[in-house]
Amino acid sequence: MVRKFGIIAVALATLIISCSGKPADRTKKDKHTITIAGSTSVMPFTEKLAEHFMIDNRKFVIDVQGGGSTAGIQACLNNTVNIGMSSRELKEEEKMLNTIIICYDGITIVVHPKNPLKAMTLQQVSRIFSGEITNWNQLGWINREIDAVTREEGSGTRSSFEELVMKEREIDDGIMVQDSNGSVKEVIATDPYAIGYISLGLVDQRVKPLTINGVIPSIRSIKTGRYKIVRPFLYVTNGELDEDGRKFVNFVLSKDGQNILKKEGLVGFYD
Repeated sequence: MVRKFGIIAVALATLIISCSGKPADRTKKDKHTITIAGSTSVMPFTEKLAEHFMIDNRKFVIDVQGGGSTAGIQACLNNTVNIGMSSRELKEEEKMLNTIIICYDGITIVVHPKNPLKAMTLQQVSRIFSGEITNWNQLGWINREIDAVTREEGSGTRSSFEELVMKEREIDDGIMVQDSNGSVKEVIATDPYAIGYISLGLVDQRVKPLTINGVIPSIRSIKTGRYKIVRPFLYVTNGELDEDGRKFVNFVLSKDGQNILKKEGLVGFYD
């Protein structure tokens, strides 16, 4: 009886090891993991692309994280991610990295839907964010302080906004700072007196885009070159991608991938 119990115990132990060890390791080994991090502007669109890609490529796991363009570029330089995401051009000291333009985005100036203003000039926008215009009555509306919202230092969206809109002016230190496009959008959507800037691809009925210098931000106005506040969305790599990384990037640049980006309000490479 003791001998029989010993045989059963050995058999059970063997079964537990075979079920919880090698098959689990083999499953993990079979997965192809791609790590991507960086711009919170590019992040939601990369997540959408990754979802579609993984449906047809079951052995792939694509881990997408934010942190901002500068953080993504640094992670790429440190080889802690396979792909970095940036919503700004690379600085001189970062240009040893490879860049892949995946699409173009319009930076859109947005206000609350209850705001009656429909249009501004680039100069008016830059004067708001530099602190020169502080009250809505200076723009023909209510006697109420303007609640301007900007992005944090290191943000690709902020960097592009400074280059394309602010030019020689600096963003005022007293302006509210948010750490993602989504957070900026949330502030604008809940504050009738707010103004901010976000990716065109994130604009919906909760916020109202302003016409700038007589041009409505849209895919068409970006493609024709009439809308000027435009920046590329980039993937950056430290050296050549491996086969797994190339497979995902090829999908992003394919007609299927570009159509996904187009549906999200971005400007790709196919009509």
